[in-house]
Amino acid sequence: MATDYDAPRVTESDESTDTSLEQLTAGRKESQSPAVDVEDIDTAESFELPGADLSGEEFTVRVIPKQADEFTCTSCFLVHHRSRLADAQQLICRDCA
Repeated sequence: MATDYDAPRVTESDESTDTSLEQLTAGRKESQSPAVDVEDIDTAESFELPGADLSGEEFTVRVIPKQADEFTCTSCFLVHHRSRLADAQQLICRDCA
């Protein structure tokens, strides 16, 4: 089947140009939902504001002391395994070196 690419194309919107303003506004109102998404409201409550009073909160993270095969980087102050050591004299990790 041969196709004439120079011919003007006809789409559905071109065929239905005779719709009135009342029909368009009625269709728009039907497509909009007045319901509020409750999930968005619940997630907003989980965020803490800066400067909030956290005196009643308790830590839930278990702190493990530094092991014998670990070191503290003198640049970023993170605890790394000895395999990440870049400079033994200055105790700098590979990320900071």
